[in-house]
Amino acid sequence: MNIQLQDAQAAMKAAIDKARALDIEICVAVMDGGGRLVTFARMDQSNWASIFGSQGKAATSAATRCKSGVIPPESVVMSRIREMEGNNLIYAKGAVPLFRDGMLIGAIGVGGASADLDEVCAEAGATAIGCTTSG
Repeated sequence: MNIQLQDAQAAMKAAIDKARALDIEICVAVMDGGGRLVTFARMDQSNWASIFGSQGKAATSAATRCKSGVIPPESVVMSRIREMEGNNLIYAKGAVPLFRDGMLIGAIGVGGASADLDEVCAEAGATAIGCTTSG
């Protein structure tokens, strides 16, 4: 089971609404359970590098079924997985997996603010669509 477009867009909107409430500018990527992009948004004043950060963190969360910030960047195994995947994974705080009824349906990643605020926005997206961030 993968996230549906309607839920992905609702999660993205909730993350952006949270960013506006925090007075920050972000990029948001929502991936399916296989780490493929479903929807993406870049707030007007966000930096261009956050495009890649949000997507890399979301892909990491989908691949590992956990928050992107808990992956130790120095892990030899995870470094090798990132290399084999094409170096698109980013092991930094800011993305959460999306679980519904114990099943991974996707992940939401945020970039553009501090790592802690990115994660707060990602969690707002998960909550908005009734998902938990652990299976």
